[in-house]
Amino acid sequence: MRTLIFATNNQNKVNEIRKVTEGKFNIITLKEAGIDIDIPEPHDTLEANATEKSTVIYQLTKQDVFSEDTGLEVVALNGEPGVKSARYAGEGRDFQANVDLLLLNLDGITNRQAQFRTVVSLLLDGKEYLFEGICTGTIISEQRGRQGFGYDPVFIPEGSTKTFAEMTMNEKNIFSHRKKAISKLIDFLAQV
Repeated sequence: MRTLIFATNNQNKVNEIRKVTEGKFNIITLKEAGIDIDIPEPHDTLEANATEKSTVIYQLTKQDVFSEDTGLEVVALNGEPGVKSARYAGEGRDFQANVDLLLLNLDGITNRQAQFRTVVSLLLDGKEYLFEGICTGTIISEQRGRQGFGYDPVFIPEGSTKTFAEMTMNEKNIFSHRKKAISKLIDFLAQV
């Protein structure tokens, strides 16, 4: 079975992706690989940030690696928070502060359409491949549910009445942007 380093320090993302990839390939976290660095996300696109993360870890290890960057893009806010989703309310990466600011900025706005977009960067033998997953939905005005992380308590995917935070991992993966991108990665790896 192929082994890939997952270039993230976010255990929530590791848990989600391990659920999707069970039996398909082996994931090594940065911690498990003995790497203790915080990889910067200095770019203004998800693609560039995903590439940055996978490239930094590949250069350190010379092992096959993948990374992802995800943003919540809200139509009425011209795509914000977008690439700044994790730091929307400031550098502290405080999920609750980010959600509070999002709801404040949407106060009184009726168009609550949004999408989660994930870009995965895979470096295989030093060559990069990109995969994208999108989940469209709506931002609600009150938080519901205790599962998940980030904006999950205020995001209802199209085709559901539950927020991501009200869903089990299996339910979330029916809609998940991250699962869609990782499924493309899995399909690609099955052919190489």
